Amino acid sequence: MPSSSVIIISKCKVYPDKKSTIKSLKLSVSDLPMLSCQYIQKGVLLSQPPLHFDSLISLLKLSLSKTLSHFPALAGRLSTDSHGHVHILCNDSGVDFIHSKSHRLFTNDILAPVDVPHCFKQFFAFDNTLSYAGHHKPLAAVQVTELADGVFIGCTVNHAVVDGTSFWNFFNIFAEICKGAKKIYKSPDFSRKSVFNSPAVLPLPAGGPAVTFSGDEPLRERIFHFSREAILKLKFRANNPLLKIESEISDLADVEILGKMSNDSWKVANGKITSVLIENGGVKSKAEISSFQSLSAQLWRSVTRARKLEASKTTTFRMAVNCRHRLEPRLEPLYFGNLIQSIPTVASAGELLSRDLGWGAYLLHQNVVAHDDATVRRGVKDWESNPRLFPLGNFDGAMITMGSSPRFPMYDNDFGWGRPLAVRSGRANKFDGKISAFPAREGDGSIDLEVVLAPATMAGLEADSEFMQYTS
Repeated sequence: MPSSSVIIISKCKVYPDKKSTIKSLKLSVSDLPMLSCQYIQKGVLLSQPPLHFDSLISLLKLSLSKTLSHFPALAGRLSTDSHGHVHILCNDSGVDFIHSKSHRLFTNDILAPVDVPHCFKQFFAFDNTLSYAGHHKPLAAVQVTELADGVFIGCTVNHAVVDGTSFWNFFNIFAEICKGAKKIYKSPDFSRKSVFNSPAVLPLPAGGPAVTFSGDEPLRERIFHFSREAILKLKFRANNPLLKIESEISDLADVEILGKMSNDSWKVANGKITSVLIENGGVKSKAEISSFQSLSAQLWRSVTRARKLEASKTTTFRMAVNCRHRLEPRLEPLYFGNLIQSIPTVASAGELLSRDLGWGAYLLHQNVVAHDDATVRRGVKDWESNPRLFPLGNFDGAMITMGSSPRFPMYDNDFGWGRPLAVRSGRANKFDGKISAFPAREGDGSIDLEVVLAPATMAGLEADSEFMQYTS
């Protein structure tokens, strides 16, 4: 691949084009634990813009300024009051805007390699920066990098201020305004009237927290693509563990039928399709294991096998869930901030691998389904009784952490000359076992998994036929 050196051309502050009418926002029970996490870094690769790059930079700055008026919190700074409560001061201090270039890099150069190239790490601001630094650094930054035949727009936002839902709403509206939108229909909701708005104080060390994972370990990073057809096969297999289907499904029509059937709980016995009650540990309960739970379970199995763990070793699959719709009454879908909780699912390596895919998928399914209003509220009370930072990392060599979501509208980021060619992330919050789920560009239910693993584990995953048969 050609030299990937990225040169900074200019850097400036961009301010909201209107003064904030919000004075401050208190960090919630879901925001505060993220102070020890690094800023979110996600971006989009776009084709060559149809205008001169100087004109594009001016247009993006103007659009960002207008966007910040809808998201005044992002132009502010963090502040801790005398009682120990952390707030976002919506003081219009602005965000960083960086113009960079790497004219020797072509889009194919950075999309074709098997492993994600290191150059993507240079397309983002605030590298290795913890969210606590928002006390003295901007809460957001946009870096626009010129390539030989395209452009990469990297967005970096403080993780104590936004979760993925809020991040992508900001990024989408930025793109909409750049494209010429005169009215915004998905304005963020800045209300703080929920159980997450707590009087609890998170004790923090002088100078702020430290990162909870090592950033020095050797890692490999790959994007694995799963077509809609492959995911439907996985879902069918998870919901019908007694059937062996790979050799029997030959075309798209078969897959479509399976997809529709698996939306009803069903099974095949003696050639007849009947209603199914999934059995687990002797307890029968009606269950519909989702496509994403099926894919996650396959990843859990295959990574565990690649790690060559002792059969008695406890493995953990951790995923974040959006709590906006889980609370009663529900919160606004575009509530601004973090409103997520982490769900750990555990199993011994031996049992996970000796059972079928449906067994592990059902464990994940049970935990997600059980995470209702009462569970969310218990989680808040538990944190209030012992306020603590979020322990991000792989502490025992047997953990997987799933982040992001294939439901996020990442490919809606059309800045005026077409949908993104790809979505990529920076270096932030990556360690052995960190997975991020993206919708694939096709927009038909296909999924891309960004997988970060130790080199030996990645090699084992690549040699795992059970996993690789579903990739394309």
